[in-house]
Amino acid sequence: MGKFRVKSPAFAPPAFRNDTPETPVAPPRPAPGWRPSVRRLLRRGLRLLRLLVLLFVLSTVTVTLLYRFVPPPLTPLMVLRLWEQYREGEPLTLKKEWRPLREMSPWMPAAVITAEDQRFFAHRGFDFRAIEQARQHNQRALERAREGRRAAPLRGASTISQQTAKNVFLWPARSWTRKGLEVWFTFLIETLWPKERILEIYLNVAETGDGLYGAPIAARHYFGRDAEHLTRAQAARIAAILPRPRAWSASYPPRHVLRRQERILRQMPAFYRRYDAPGEE
Repeated sequence: MGKFRVKSPAFAPPAFRNDTPETPVAPPRPAPGWRPSVRRLLRRGLRLLRLLVLLFVLSTVTVTLLYRFVPPPLTPLMVLRLWEQYREGEPLTLKKEWRPLREMSPWMPAAVITAEDQRFFAHRGFDFRAIEQARQHNQRALERAREGRRAAPLRGASTISQQTAKNVFLWPARSWTRKGLEVWFTFLIETLWPKERILEIYLNVAETGDGLYGAPIAARHYFGRDAEHLTRAQAARIAAILPRPRAWSASYPPRHVLRRQERILRQMPAFYRRYDAPGEE
C-alpha cells in the first residue's frame, strides 16, 4: 500500500498582524507602606519632636515645683564628684546638712549676696548690667594679654539664680547646651520659687569644699559650730571661698582669700536682713 503524502498548498495566507500601537506597561508599584515618603518621615519626626519637648517641659516644671517644697536629695554635681573620687581611688565623701534659711545666721545670706550677686533682689534671674560690665572688663583684659601686658582675671556675671539652677539641675561643663539649659532652669526657678527659696537652696547645695555641700556643713567643718551661730567674719570667709571651694580653705585661707573676705565684710551690712519664714516675700 502506497504512502499518502499531503502536499502543502502553494499559497499560504499571511500571518495575522496587529497594527495598533502597543500601550506602554507601567512598572509594578511597591506595596503601600513599603517605602515611606520623605514627607511622611518628616511628619513622624515632627510629631516625635513635639512629644519630646512636651515631656521635657512637663518633667522639668514638675521637678522644679516639687523642689519649692522639698529639699533636693542629690544634685548632678554631687554624683559627679563621687564618681571622680571613685575613679581616683579616693574615699567617697559627701557631707551635707539641710537647714532652713531662718535657722542660719543672717550674716550668711548677706555674705553670699555681697560676694556673688548684689542685685539679687532686683533682677529676675539675669543681671544684664553685670553681663555688660563683665563683657567690657574681659575685652580689656584680653587686649592687654594680646599686647603682652599683665591683665586682670576674667570676670563672670552669673547670678545666684543661675548658679542655683546649675548646681541643682545641671553639670559643671562649659558648653552651649548646658548654657541653654541653665537659661531655661533659671527662668523656671525665678517663676516658680520666691527669692528666699532660691537663696535657701543655694546656701544648702553650693559646693563649699572637697565633698562638702552647703553653708551649714561648712560652718561645722571649718569653724566647728552651727550655721545659726556663724559670726559676720566667718560667714564672709565661707562666701570668699565659693569661687574655688576645693582649692581654697576657709580654715587656712591664702592671702587673696583674706583680701576678698575684707571686701565682703565692708559691704555686708547693706545686705543684712532677717529671714523669719523662707518662701515669704
